[in-house]
Amino acid sequence: MREDSGDPIEHFSERLVRGSGYARPGFASGYDSHRPSPPDALLHMLCLEAEVERPALVVDFGSGTGLSTRAWAERADEVVGVEASPEMREQAEAATAAANVRFVGAFAQETGLAEEAADLVTCSQSFHWMEPEPTLAEAARILRPGGVFAAYDYDWPPVVHWEVEAAFDELVRRVGRLRAEAANPRYGKSGHLDRIRTSGHFRYAREVLLHSRERGSAERIVGMALSLGPLTMLLQQGVSEEDVGLAALRNVAGRVLGERDADLYLGYRVRLGVK
Repeated sequence: MREDSGDPIEHFSERLVRGSGYARPGFASGYDSHRPSPPDALLHMLCLEAEVERPALVVDFGSGTGLSTRAWAERADEVVGVEASPEMREQAEAATAAANVRFVGAFAQETGLAEEAADLVTCSQSFHWMEPEPTLAEAARILRPGGVFAAYDYDWPPVVHWEVEAAFDELVRRVGRLRAEAANPRYGKSGHLDRIRTSGHFRYAREVLLHSRERGSAERIVGMALSLGPLTMLLQQGVSEEDVGLAALRNVAGRVLGERDADLYLGYRVRLGVK
């Protein structure tokens, strides 16, 4: 849990963007290639909860490279991704061809979008980067009555093979030890539901568990690890792949999976609020 630093919202958000590692050359394209897209079941479920067959407008906070934004292109009339990182937004725009999808450069707490225009506001693997209270207030402002806010995250690592998973877990543990929490003071994901419930902006809140099934190789598993911002920052600071556990993950994934693609299962935790 991050304690309130007393810093202005803009300072908090800008500091996280600067310390994310997302501006490193090549990071955004690697992120877009290796990270998962939300499963169809998640999109269907959110439309069901919002009581809309085809949303007029979906707004995706912290849209990154647009993976979670483009997923709505064929399901909604209009989709807007809100992303403060210029490098991530540039990749999103380059990778998006759909005419009904656009991206705006802004922080989630101040989007500039019209009031009560959105059926859905989503945060895919991004709400922990945001100041919760103003972000939830902004989501409520742009949602229509009965619209749904959803902060959803997938669990690392994907289910693929126990040895690969164990090596990925060890990498995450080492990153946590080597990169102090104070260097990137984000809000814990486990508190998302309580923050939605206590915000006063939503009449109902709950958590839903889903999963996705994709295919991926050893290269993709390593690419997923390299899409973790804290790992990127450690490597930039000169920490070796051996010390952070990346070399071990690369070796184990290569030995176990070889050149083949394997099934990858990712568990999704969806915390939602109905306005």
